[in-house]
Amino acid sequence: MELDGRVVVVTGGTRGVGAGIAESFLAAGAEVVVCARRPPERPVAAGGRAAVFTAVDLRDPAAVRAFFAAVAQRYGRLDCLVNNAGGTPYRLLGEGAAERHARVVELNLVAPMTASLAAYPWLREGRGSVVMIGSVSGTRPSPGTAAYGAAKAGLENLARSMAVEWAPEVRVNSLVLGMVRTELSHLHYGDEAGVAAVGATVPLGRLAECSDVGEAAVFLASGRAGYVSGASLLVHGGGERPAFLDAATVNKEA
Repeated sequence: MELDGRVVVVTGGTRGVGAGIAESFLAAGAEVVVCARRPPERPVAAGGRAAVFTAVDLRDPAAVRAFFAAVAQRYGRLDCLVNNAGGTPYRLLGEGAAERHARVVELNLVAPMTASLAAYPWLREGRGSVVMIGSVSGTRPSPGTAAYGAAKAGLENLARSMAVEWAPEVRVNSLVLGMVRTELSHLHYGDEAGVAAVGATVPLGRLAECSDVGEAAVFLASGRAGYVSGASLLVHGGGERPAFLDAATVNKEA
């Protein structure tokens, strides 16, 4: 298989997008280690193979360094790090103290940098790659999740700088995600009718599935992307239809 013998770490790989990414790497033949603060409710598996889970707080640099050292000792190599862990509750800037917003930045920007630095010696040795999981929230205004959007914007810039500093041994790229259907979609979009209505606003007519993200991550980690570094791959179904097109009183489609 395409990634037979490769070793991949997926942070936050126990549910949602992270689990979908881990499953895609398993299906491609890789050995997959997922980490999070809590174990998954069910094993993350695909094709009769399961990911190995390790509990780690990505905001604890010493624990992160120990985690990657243990992965390297167990497998003797590390080929790809997928920095997926992140997220945020809905909170307007004025409704939360600076310290609470800073924790969002810590999880979505500082933690991926911490993980990348801890993984770097083994990625360099194996000429591996890093895949950052970004968001369209980092490319446009993000009301209600401003700290998250700012962190994701920083993450994309961090990836581009890392791609220059760590070349040619380590490739670094970003997946910039739009809306993805997960087990928590109802918290963001409501019931099935709400999910369908939101999906209809996407040019491709639906939300992304976790597997859509996983397949894109596998591509960036594979030899087929061997000359791709410092890139941001948009996985958003065509983006968002500009609001002014519907508000304008001219040039309406028949």
